Amino acid sequence: MGISIPGKVIVFDYGEVISVTPSEADRAALAGVAGGDAEVFWPAYWRHRDALDQGTMSIREYWRGIEHEMGEQWGDATIHRLWLADFRSWLSIDHDTLQVLLDLQAGGTRMALLSNAGRDFGSYFRHGTLGDLFEQVFVSGELGTIKPSADIFEIVLTELGITAENMVFIDNKEVNVRGAEALGIAGHVYTDAADLRAYLESLAA
Repeated sequence: MGISIPGKVIVFDYGEVISVTPSEADRAALAGVAGGDAEVFWPAYWRHRDALDQGTMSIREYWRGIEHEMGEQWGDATIHRLWLADFRSWLSIDHDTLQVLLDLQAGGTRMALLSNAGRDFGSYFRHGTLGDLFEQVFVSGELGTIKPSADIFEIVLTELGITAENMVFIDNKEVNVRGAEALGIAGHVYTDAADLRAYLESLAA
């Protein structure tokens, strides 16, 4: 059954909204490739993430920064393995959220994707099957700015050819949703697919 929300573009975050949180097995595999102290690895992993997602740091620079903090010496092969293990850990999809997206598509509702992610995710978003669902895909690493900055939302509005009142933004991070709402965009903090469905159906025609 379709969900029709005319006059609106529903803009979705990707990580931990459409995708599921990387599993403990995924995290263990990644930390295992890194070696060293996991208590040093994970803070370093997140500390440099905004620069990677903003496109001001390359993938190689990102991993070399973590390497430096850990006091490790990684060869090029290890960098490749780290990137692959990390990239793959973010690819698992929440099937219930996917069904919500498919129901929106069936209802003729316009959708777009806005993700804080490195440039390497752009191809997956656009050319994997998810790309069939979205009118446009916006990747922070390509735009040089990240959520919740006002300028990234303004780029999305301009590219979609809409005003703030025509956009609905879905993200699992409250700070990002509040950033959108500050511009007059309706926002919803994602918790699970059932809550998302109820919210969207409340907007439906």
